[in-house]
Amino acid sequence: MVRFVRAGGHGHLILRRKARACAISTRVRPPTDEKGHALMNDDARHAARADDHVLASTGDRPAFDVSVAHQARIYNYWLGGKDNYAADRKAADAAIAAYPGVVTGARANRQFLARAVGHLTADAGIRQFLDLGTGIPAANNTHEVAQAVAPESRVVYVDYDPVVLAHARALLAGRHEGLIDYLDADLRETDTILEQASRTLDFSRPVAIMLIAILHAIPDEDDPHGIVAKLIDSVPSGSYLVLSHVASDIDPEQISEATARLNQLSHQRFTLRDHDQVLRFFDGLELLEPGVTRVEEWRAPELATRDLSAMWGGVGRKRVVA
Repeated sequence: MVRFVRAGGHGHLILRRKARACAISTRVRPPTDEKGHALMNDDARHAARADDHVLASTGDRPAFDVSVAHQARIYNYWLGGKDNYAADRKAADAAIAAYPGVVTGARANRQFLARAVGHLTADAGIRQFLDLGTGIPAANNTHEVAQAVAPESRVVYVDYDPVVLAHARALLAGRHEGLIDYLDADLRETDTILEQASRTLDFSRPVAIMLIAILHAIPDEDDPHGIVAKLIDSVPSGSYLVLSHVASDIDPEQISEATARLNQLSHQRFTLRDHDQVLRFFDGLELLEPGVTRVEEWRAPELATRDLSAMWGGVGRKRVVA
């Protein structure tokens, strides 16, 4: 069955999949226009909530509204998805006008995720994945790539967008030999994430921590490097970090303008970082070849380099203690 659990004092939801099916509360998908895009009206806004409390302010977490663009839905639009609203498309198009490469970059980033997960599953023997800031499901999700190689693989997805939550319900209702769980939480709520993820993942065994295109949504004052270090400290040697991040030093003028437009129109405020700053996230880890590179260059076949990006990406391994 799918079980909803209140997590800690924040009122977060965890969806847990069991072997047998059970009824869960469902809501009608938001109405769409002739192109399949969700319409931004009162009924759509209500349907997209999944649970009323998800959009309400909770402690330090701000209220959400589909009239304000959100990273997960903007990214969905760039990937050609239909789970986005007028505000998301406005912000996404504004960024495209400033930097057209943002679309190919999003696709290159998605391909990087698939290659990294495929390598870790097939070649490194990883069977556990903690995917933070997962976004709206698209082709080649972490669990799809991992379980195609090793069906017993376990994946915990973490995000806090209510539209992502609605998709998680459908995702977890599918049939999988491995476990797939979803945690509704902000990346900055590290303790809550680790506590609740331990219900599915065994933190005494190696885990791949996935931070794909999410850390640029964490400002410097929230110490993103400290967040990553804490996550790495929580997993044993032989674990991996898979990370991608929008670059400040690739096509800097265009990407800076695109980011400024997104910051004006979206809920998040994005912080660009250069190669050295992204490299710092891997401090203490053994970087896999070819190191921190543009995501389309990381162990990619020649054709993949057609999708150029302004994103750094890499994979690092926590050293095995002799």
